Amino acid sequence: MRSFLLAAVLLLTAALADSTTSADSTASVITLTGSQTTLDQDTRSFTYPSVTTTITLTSSTASASNGTGLSTSTSDSVTVLVGGHGTTSLPPNATATTASNSTSTTSSTPLPSNTQPCNGYVEFCDRSYSNITYVTAHNSPFDVKGNLASNQLYPVTTQLNDGIRMLQFQVHYQNGTMYLCHTDCSLINVGTLQSYLTTVAKWLDENPYEVITILMGNYDFVNVNNFTAPIVNSGLSKYAYEPPKIPMGLDDWPILSDMILMGNRAVIFMDYNANQTEVPYILDEFTQMWETPYSPTDPDFPCTEQRPPGISDEEISTIMYMANHNLNVDVSIEGFSILIPNTAVINSTNAVSGYRSLGLTAENCTATWGRPPNFLLVDYYNYGNFPGSVFEVAATINNVTYNGHCCGSNTSGALSLQSQFLDKACWMFILATASIVFNLV
Repeated sequence: MRSFLLAAVLLLTAALADSTTSADSTASVITLTGSQTTLDQDTRSFTYPSVTTTITLTSSTASASNGTGLSTSTSDSVTVLVGGHGTTSLPPNATATTASNSTSTTSSTPLPSNTQPCNGYVEFCDRSYSNITYVTAHNSPFDVKGNLASNQLYPVTTQLNDGIRMLQFQVHYQNGTMYLCHTDCSLINVGTLQSYLTTVAKWLDENPYEVITILMGNYDFVNVNNFTAPIVNSGLSKYAYEPPKIPMGLDDWPILSDMILMGNRAVIFMDYNANQTEVPYILDEFTQMWETPYSPTDPDFPCTEQRPPGISDEEISTIMYMANHNLNVDVSIEGFSILIPNTAVINSTNAVSGYRSLGLTAENCTATWGRPPNFLLVDYYNYGNFPGSVFEVAATINNVTYNGHCCGSNTSGALSLQSQFLDKACWMFILATASIVFNLV
């Protein structure tokens, strides 16, 4: 049996080596930054979380792909997945520079720098979730052509492929089912919450290095338990982030790579009637995030707090916030008074600069509060003074260079990472198997 396992390891290693270049071999080293779990004293093994599975290596062996072969050590060391993270004070939307934890490896060769983007940018991997600005699709599910109550042109999969990282929408309770409707289900109803979240969960399945945020509006103020079945049945619950404390302050959020490695890649908020004691993965919005004026009709977009009402200055400074930048007009449709997007000026509203632009709002909010908004909520994100202008605004205040592709993409930039991820997974399997074989021998 030992000979068989050893032969299998050697054959798989040779096959993988033949199918990759030396550059690919170097890239196969796991370079995402995350946190190592505690040594299990009973089994004497370390467990390292990966994107899709858990790899266990014995504590008496260390192995790593260095582009030429496997290296071993006689000390209690294992393949390094992580760099050490101390407490670091950072300016808003800045990237931490961290050194590798000297106790986690005995190799004299420094670990390679990370080349795997998190949410599209390598720089984001070492930033906390609350230290990044995300573009938000206002009323994400409402993309019905020819319907004035719609707020987006493209469906949710395309939105995510293009770079949207927060999905906001209203949920209505009708006949025991949670539906996605805008103001009233007789006006626009795009189906069930479960169906929509199933699509989102599938996208997360296919994009393992992405973290998204979902903000649900509880239009009918129903009990939070009405939302659990759609989340569980859609497959989204396996990605849902459960915070270690209630509420989460600005400095309490984990870094993005930790969320990715642990699989907690969907942060779910609800505006009203959340109960985190009862359902810990549906987060109460207004104890952890505040908003500028909602459904704005003022093209000046004042960056003042509106929700929750009565929030103190201290609370404002210690939690995240969202800038609502969706300019509306009030119209009457089938007897309903409804605010709809002011599409006549949408290009300038979503522009990088100029009067009523998203860029100007981001600058004003940053100057007012000493930090950028965490979320920029927009209608018809694909419009602007050029395709992708809303993402350019976010990249600028995130201190990165916009590298996306917009708009209307059928594929995500993250999808191209799949082959690289599979190569890494193969190497991790080889290392884990080799560790077992060599211990048996």
